[in-house]
Amino acid sequence: MEGDLGQFLRSRRARIHPEEAGLPASGRRRVTGLRREEVALLAGVSVDYYIRLEQERVQNVSDAVLDAVARVLRMDDTERAHLRDLLRPVRHAGTPVLRPGLSRLLDLADGMPAFVLGPRMDVLAWNALADRVSGFAGLPDDRRNQLVQVFLAPHTRTLYRDWADVAAETVAYLRLYAGRHPGDPLLPALVAELSASPDFARLWEEHGVAEKTYGSKRLRHPELGELDFAYETLAVPGQPDLLIVMYTADPDSETGRTLARLREEIGASRSLAHATPV
Repeated sequence: MEGDLGQFLRSRRARIHPEEAGLPASGRRRVTGLRREEVALLAGVSVDYYIRLEQERVQNVSDAVLDAVARVLRMDDTERAHLRDLLRPVRHAGTPVLRPGLSRLLDLADGMPAFVLGPRMDVLAWNALADRVSGFAGLPDDRRNQLVQVFLAPHTRTLYRDWADVAAETVAYLRLYAGRHPGDPLLPALVAELSASPDFARLWEEHGVAEKTYGSKRLRHPELGELDFAYETLAVPGQPDLLIVMYTADPDSETGRTLARLREEIGASRSLAHATPV
């Protein structure tokens, strides 16, 4: 997406105070954080080169320069990877194929809610427990997206007890995806739709990036009450843009007991559906 590299670099230098970089903070400063010439000085490149870098007029940036700029701007590993993606974009890989084995894997994981996330955080498949917790089957196809639900479905602001954290995490992951796949033809329309939410627009402009790895989800479910999950995210081998997300809970916790009850209900309904009429 045009302009992302420059905006990302500006957002990273804006968060660093001159004193943190060993520079004097005296005098009037027209910018928040480090000036471009200060970044250039600390990174060991010319001011003209760094300005052209922010303006996206530099090609074939060396690893040494990339690492120097990332060091000066105090980027973590995820931000460094995002910077590389923005500097060396790859062609969009297209629509992923959901292998039948993945659906079977979800069914085998019937002890916990599990679902598959695709590009742009579309929910592509889920098991019965995930449906009971998140109601995926009842959503229209174009609404079955975690970002759409978080920002455009009013009920999620009460469903997620830590809504602000969930919102920041989802936007940061979409930013990471956008850097990896700047040619995704569906991404601009999704960002435009989500930007109807002032919260999304603000977070999007902050240029935060984060992998979706593990964490917690605290829900206030309208039927099941308060649920406290840990979640783990697993990349699908050979299809890195597909993620399997699994919610877990201590069996002795209130959430664990709720999951056990749901498993019994699901098992009973399946047995009833397969019963032979007399």
